[in-house]
Amino acid sequence: MRILRIRKRALDKILNLAERDYPNETCGLMLGKFEGDEKIVFGAYETKNANQERARDRYEIDPRDYLKAEEKAREFGLEIVGVYHSHPDHPDRPSEFDLKRAFEGYSYLIVSVQNGKALSYRSWTLVDGKFLEEEVVIFGF
Repeated sequence: MRILRIRKRALDKILNLAERDYPNETCGLMLGKFEGDEKIVFGAYETKNANQERARDRYEIDPRDYLKAEEKAREFGLEIVGVYHSHPDHPDRPSEFDLKRAFEGYSYLIVSVQNGKALSYRSWTLVDGKFLEEEVVIFGF
């Protein structure tokens, strides 16, 4: 089983941002380390949703934000291990749009936000062109 280990503080930040940005999708990058089939997330790097025309059901991260996140991660000896985003009033499953934009190896944490409240989240990783669910394990504070 693939595992995404995420620090509680990072997950709390992601959930709060998802609620704050409702009814639009929130998005950002997860900073951490790759360890075998596991990814360990120590921090969430907030980015602006660059897709302003379809912000309610699409997200896009500006390539410059990827570069800034990589710089921040390097400061702490980390790297980008995945992407988080929300699905306002939709399930925490990847959409066809998500599949077309995904990179193999990254984790994709999706938060389902219903009526402004983050109700659930799940993590996925792309393997051979298909999303597989990862177990989410919370650690620390």
